[in-house]
Amino acid sequence: MLSQIVRPMVRTQIRLLANSQATRSTLVSTIAQWLGFLGVHAQVTQLDAASDKIQVSITVGKPESCDAHDWERILQNLSRSQTNGEGTLPSVAHMTQQQQSKLQRLLAYVVQVGDPNASADWELLYPQLQAIGFEETTLLGIKSALKVPQSLDHLMENLDSDVAAIALPKAVSIALLDRQVNPSEDKALSVLLDAMKRQ
Repeated sequence: MLSQIVRPMVRTQIRLLANSQATRSTLVSTIAQWLGFLGVHAQVTQLDAASDKIQVSITVGKPESCDAHDWERILQNLSRSQTNGEGTLPSVAHMTQQQQSKLQRLLAYVVQVGDPNASADWELLYPQLQAIGFEETTLLGIKSALKVPQSLDHLMENLDSDVAAIALPKAVSIALLDRQVNPSEDKALSVLLDAMKRQ
């Protein structure tokens, strides 16, 4: 699991950082290194301590996994949003009823495989999903979908990239509720990522 590899390494780097005589330069290189693990080329341009937090400004280059066409579109969209005001991100509200149902069943599947030996305790799960930022309609849909076993193969049939793009970050948040990602959750996230990349 990625978290089992990365977290001990991060803890070690934090310990080294705490004992460093060159904290600022060490933290700058550490942040760039952490983002580098994700294939993101970043340069820290500002770093300040404020109260109990560290404020960081970074300049980010094209990630390794991003093709040139997508990167160009991202830059164009950002330039356009500066002049026209921010646009809205894809959201559940803009989905068709069929897409919303697919999303709710996908998220229910991630909940189910998170602990396949136990049925979901909705009283415990509900506030956790609320904290992730789900709207009430989506929460009710997930609750309903949890009543029956979901099949990943069936859910992936005719899954369009827009639904996958909205589902993936939510699915990651659900998978990390217990601070670990099991093989079934990992497979679901990988499949969603592949579906999201399809045009």
